[in-house]
Amino acid sequence: MPPRMVLMRHGSTTWSRSGQHTGRTDIPLLDEGRREAESAGEFVRSGGYDGFDLVLTSPLRRASESCALAGFGAEAQAEPDLMEWDYGEYEGLTTPEIRQRVPGWSLWADGVPGGERLSDVGRRADRVVARALAQEGDTLCVAHGHLLRVLGARWLGLPPVAGRLFQLNAGAVCLLGWDDERRVVRRWNVLPAAAA
Repeated sequence: MPPRMVLMRHGSTTWSRSGQHTGRTDIPLLDEGRREAESAGEFVRSGGYDGFDLVLTSPLRRASESCALAGFGAEAQAEPDLMEWDYGEYEGLTTPEIRQRVPGWSLWADGVPGGERLSDVGRRADRVVARALAQEGDTLCVAHGHLLRVLGARWLGLPPVAGRLFQLNAGAVCLLGWDDERRVVRRWNVLPAAAA
């Protein structure tokens, strides 16, 4: 069987709950987020994914802590390409706050001043996909909402902007796999009990 990817978004933080854009600010999980990460790990293992050839986590605390709480921390490798989109001047702001400055603003269409371009996020996602495809077995990636949405789009061969079509909640799990020789989404945004 060709290598698959399991994606897990980190658990809830104060900023994910408030809708603030959390790129490179290294904030901790809430207690709720810790429970979500534990439930996500149980869900992944119950699906037959006890062992992965490769476990990658964003080095940011909310992701690496989620990876450890899910039970995969001992084998995890910090992967800078899994860090969240750098939101530049919009770091810590909500979409309504940004739209007070820029009416109709969309992250996917308009980007962020002083931050990272969508094309750069796409290139980082491509490197992660290539690394996973080079494995004999499956890869687990624990990371962030917008980055994982772009990664899902790139797994399918879609442009990075197609990530706007994939909703992804805190603590959710996704499975990227195959249909014959085509890469497909097998499951997306599955919320284990504690994250539902």
